[in-house]
Amino acid sequence: MSNPGLQQLWFTRCPVPTATGLAYKLGWLEQEFAPDGIAVATLQEQPAGSALARHHYDHDLPELIREGGNMLALAARAQGADTRLIGLTWIDEGQAIIVRAGSGLRQAAQLKGLRVALPAYVDDPIAAHVRGCSIARGMTLHGVKGVLAFAGLSLDDVRFVEVEAALRRDGPAGGLQGLWAGLEHLAAGRVDAVYVKGAAALDAARRLGLEVGIDIDALPQRYRVNNGTPRPITVHRRLLEEHPELVARFLAQGLRAADWAAGNLEGVQRVLQDETRGSAQAVSEAYRDGFHQALHPDLSPERLALLRRQADFLLLHGFLDADIDLDAWTDHRPLAAARLLLLEREAA
Repeated sequence: MSNPGLQQLWFTRCPVPTATGLAYKLGWLEQEFAPDGIAVATLQEQPAGSALARHHYDHDLPELIREGGNMLALAARAQGADTRLIGLTWIDEGQAIIVRAGSGLRQAAQLKGLRVALPAYVDDPIAAHVRGCSIARGMTLHGVKGVLAFAGLSLDDVRFVEVEAALRRDGPAGGLQGLWAGLEHLAAGRVDAVYVKGAAALDAARRLGLEVGIDIDALPQRYRVNNGTPRPITVHRRLLEEHPELVARFLAQGLRAADWAAGNLEGVQRVLQDETRGSAQAVSEAYRDGFHQALHPDLSPERLALLRRQADFLLLHGFLDADIDLDAWTDHRPLAAARLLLLEREAA
């Protein structure tokens, strides 16, 4: 292979199951680009306080490919980020309403009239990021809305109690401990229910003697739309225009990792304990029901419609500076090229 003039390729992902993260942990991304003299590195492994960490949030790094929550990707795009949407995944990841043990709360209708924790907007030093980076607030609002809607209720049927929220800027996993501060308020009796997401949150709830009241992942898909459902893969326009073959090769390794994952649940779970900062028990609870067989990204009309639902919600509730033209943002070519490349390699 010839060096295409690029020496460094960056990627970033959230602490959740991703084909990108698997491909990296398996060593396949480094193997793919080493013959070109291109180093592959992730923002998550940069030193604490690195100036690069902010690019997980603003995507202002031309050599970056991002597979992460849609709140940050949509907010960055609304703020003018020169990115393109090149894939969407849907991985249910332990969305739940947490309650005190013995409360008896198991049905969505039982939330009516109760106090629900609402994380505050984060105090972000970059003013333009405050909306998109208030992840816990956005996830809570949409998560609770979905549960209430399933019971024919609305956000007006609960009383939100604002609680503190924090998001450290030392990488996407850094803020996990601050995302669900409402759990401590729940344990103290100051609220009656808390929305959470992910393995680390389930571990935190268990440590406080709390329990899952409502398993949101068990609800129909339309009620589960949130920050990670669906989850976008985005790339800077300049990288896509100048090195489309590199983007396709990167995606091809992700597709290959998704194929590997489909037949290797135990291997995926081992990787996820590191990726999610969760225990083996929490990983098995948060990621189940054949999730490992559905890590492949696509840009199907169904997933794009679900992302449209999320964008509309975020705009209505003040998490976006402007509406998003999804058609203009979406580029189907890289994923199609990646699929073709993988087929050609398998046939060789």
